[in-house]
Parts: sequence; C-alpha cells; structure tokens
Amino acid sequence: MRHTIVVDLGYGDAGKGRVVDALCAESPVAAVVRFNGGAQAAHNVVLPDGRHHTFAQFGAGTFRGVRTHLSRFVVVDPLALAAEAAHLVFLGVRDPFSSLTIEADALLATPWHRAANQARERRRGAGRHGSCGLGVGETVAYGLAHPSEAPRVGDVLDPVRLRSRLAAVRDRLTASVGPLQAPSVDEVAAVFAAFRDAVRIVDGSFLGGLLRSGRCVFEGAQGVLLDEWFGWHPHTTWSTTTFANAETLLAGAPAERLGVVRTYTTRHGAGPHVTADPALDRAVPEPHNDTGPWQGGFRRGHFDAVAHRYAAEVCGGVDALAVTHLDTPERVPTLGICAEYSDLDRIPVGVRGDLAGQERLTTTLAATTARGVYRPSDWAAEIGALLGAPVVLGTDAPTGPPVIRRTLAAAP
Repeated sequence: MRHTIVVDLGYGDAGKGRVVDALCAESPVAAVVRFNGGAQAAHNVVLPDGRHHTFAQFGAGTFRGVRTHLSRFVVVDPLALAAEAAHLVFLGVRDPFSSLTIEADALLATPWHRAANQARERRRGAGRHGSCGLGVGETVAYGLAHPSEAPRVGDVLDPVRLRSRLAAVRDRLTASVGPLQAPSVDEVAAVFAAFRDAVRIVDGSFLGGLLRSGRCVFEGAQGVLLDEWFGWHPHTTWSTTTFANAETLLAGAPAERLGVVRTYTTRHGAGPHVTADPALDRAVPEPHNDTGPWQGGFRRGHFDAVAHRYAAEVCGGVDALAVTHLDTPERVPTLGICAEYSDLDRIPVGVRGDLAGQERLTTTLAATTARGVYRPSDWAAEIGALLGAPVVLGTDAPTGPPVIRRTLAAAP
C-alpha cells in the first residue's frame, strides 16, 4: 500500500481540490489527511451536477464519502468549520462532522487571532503581506510565543482550562494590538463547547491505525512558493507547505510525492510574480478566485518553469506531477511557457530559517522579468520535461466536464 501526498508547486490555487477529488474517485481511499494550513485554504471542487464547494478544513474527498483527519499541523477554526459543514449539508452531505477526526494537539484559532491579524494587516497599508485575514498566522505566532498556554483542540475537553486560555489570548492580543472586535470569552467558549460535542478528538496514535487501514491521500494547503521558510518573504504563509509535515506524519510509511501545477501560473495577493501578464487576466476567467479584501487581486501569468523548478528542488524532488487546466491553452492562444528569466538562470535555494536571505531574494525577483515565452505543442509532455517528473494525472478546469487523463507524459 502506497499513500499519496498532494502538494501545490506554485502560489496555491493550482487545483489541489480537483486532484484530491479525482484521486478519491478513482480508487478506494481510507481518509484525506490535512497536514498544514487552516481555514484559509480554498480548494474548489465542482461536481458534474453543478454543486460546488470550496474546501477549507474538510478534505476535498468529502463528496466521495471519504473521511477527513486534521493532523496536529493544522490550525483548527471551529467557527469556520461550522460554516463549512453547514454548506456541505446544504449540498447534500449528511452529517459532515461524523466523518471528521481532529488531533488534540492542533492549535485553535479564535476570533481574537482573526481580529488581530486583520488589524496588523490594515496598519501595513500599501505594504500589506497578502494575508487571508483569517488569523491562521496569528494563531501560529501566538503558539510559538506561548507554547504551553496556546489554546489547542484538546482544551475544549476541559472547560476551565479552555476559558483561562481564551481569556489569556484576548488579553495578550488586546495589549499588543489594541481594542479588538470579537465576541466575549463566554460566547466563544459556548461555541467551542458545541464544537467539542460535534467532532471526534483523538490523540497522536490515531493516525497510525488510519494509515494501516487503507490508502490515505495527504492534502496540502497553499503552495510551496508561499512556504514559511522558502517562499518570497514576507509575502508567505505561516506554514510548511512542502512534503515535510506529511512525511513526518507518515513516519516511514511509503508515499508518492505528487506535485500539482496549472498550465498557467497564478498568484493571489502581494509578492513577486515574474510571468504575470495583465492580458491573461482578461483572457482567462476565474469564477472561484477573485480580488479579496485581504489578499488583493488574483494575477495570472505564463507557466513559470523557473519558479516551479525551484519549488520541486525545495521539496527534494517529486515522484510525479498532476497538471490542471489542460483545456486553457486550447482556449487562450497567447498563453505560453517561460523557461528562463532575463537576468537569473536559477532561483537559488536558501537556508531554512534565513528569512533575511529570502527577503533579499524577494527583492531580486520583484525586479526580474520573464524571457523566452513560447508555446509547446504538447503541454503535459513539456511541463514534465521541464520539471523532471512524469505527468500521471491531468484535469481540465474545475467548471468543465470531469475529464481525468491518466499517464499523460512519461518521465523525461
């Protein structure tokens, strides 16, 4: 038995939801395991009958009846989770919480984390980082600053301890940021008590049994080019977006490392996007990604082979690739592939933890332009050759027919 780890090799939004849904549809899957991020994830799945859901904390295999496990690396937001579950029920999913397990050690996001995140981002003005405004990074930062007191999922089982930790979050963040628009501690504790009664909370040993019960798909959030240590700092996420967390959870169990890319490179929010082309913004409709109040605009660009090669290198390589939006080149004749930059042969891989070095790289990339954009005759084969891995799965755009094309291009 071999598990699958799905990681986005771009800036997010490459189509991980579509890919995970396809993997869960083609063969039995015991569970989708989330291994990073939180409520800011936005993995779109559109069913043939038109039903559409943006998966954030529930796994993108939910429509296929596949259970979800939120690992300790996920930031859990009970309020956002309740809203997501309600939408799934509206779409016909019966009792989504019954197929959800959550590790007790996962951090809890609170309304104060969200309010503090938004306040800090507003104060940055034109220098915004591109946050989603949901408090995920704020929750992680608080957990690093106060590791023994940060609210965790398991705390909902102890109302006294939970209330004490919620009050501490409120007080510390208010002292740091100023007055925050958020409910009272009692109101939040009541919502978290309902969360406690709705979900199954498990310890760290649970996942081992899940892995032995059948094939699991590990669903990553965001993209490698947004990685907390290797993305273009400070326009990054507070999350490890490579295969690392999943492989820690797998503890040596075999898994295929599947990298996901679009036929064109997109970026939602601030930060360098070397191949961005405003003409593509007009040519390629994007029904599920639009300008957001916190992230900013959604930018489209030619396939950035340089950046995606960097992502694969940062990850330590990929076993295979999934390419989404394969129908787009047929509809957009101006779309091409960029295999090199004007003044940079290769994006250098820095040292984990050297954020100053990543910020210097961000400055360099902001001044870099694309060169040699060309249009291949076979997009899947060309992308596989450029990234050095076989393309084993491909899909059209999420709003198109559910076309799944297997083994599109052999290894170069």
